[in-house]
Amino acid sequence: MPHHDPPWEPPLAGTDVEHAIGTLERLRATFRWKADGLDVDQLRARTVPTSELTVGGLLKHLAVCEDDVFCWRMSGRPPVTWMLVPEEDVARWQFTVEPDETAEQVYALWEAAVGRSRVRLRELVADGGLDQPGHLAYGDVRPSVRRHLHDIIEEYGRHTGHMDLLREAIDGRVGEDPPADWPMLPPARG
Repeated sequence: MPHHDPPWEPPLAGTDVEHAIGTLERLRATFRWKADGLDVDQLRARTVPTSELTVGGLLKHLAVCEDDVFCWRMSGRPPVTWMLVPEEDVARWQFTVEPDETAEQVYALWEAAVGRSRVRLRELVADGGLDQPGHLAYGDVRPSVRRHLHDIIEEYGRHTGHMDLLREAIDGRVGEDPPADWPMLPPARG
C-alpha cells in the first residue's frame, strides 16, 4: 500500500526548492492548526502571564510578515496587509485583535496573505528561482529570494513555538503536527 503524506509534509527526496517550500508549508500548517477553531475571545486571550502575545495577534503578525516578505522584499509589490492600517499603527495593530474584529476576519486576513504569498513564490520560482535577488536592498546589496524565504521559515519556526504555549494554555491542544485529515488551505507544490 503506498504511503500518502498530508499535503503539507515536505518531500522525503526532492529538490532544494521543494524542501524549502515544503518546510514553510509544514510550519504554516502546524501554526494554523494550533490557531484553529477559536472564538474571538480566545484569539484575544493573554494566556502566558509574562507575555502580551495572543493567538490572534500572532495570526495578524504573520499575515503582515507574509506580505512584507513575499510582496515587498521579494517582489517589490505593495504589502497588502500593511495597507489596511495607517503606517504608524502597524506595530500595535499587527499584535492586537481589535474590539470590532471577528474571529472570521482574523483567520481570513492570515489566509489571504498566505494565498498571495504562494502565488508570488510560484511566480518567482518560475521566473528565475531562489537565487535571484529580491527587491529589498540594504545599501547596494539585494538579498536573494532564497534568503528571504529562509527568513520567513525562521519567523514561522519562532512563532509556531509561541503558539504551542498559547494554545495549550487555552484548551490543552498539544502536538507537533496537525492530524493527517485536517482540512487546511491546500499548499502550493513545486
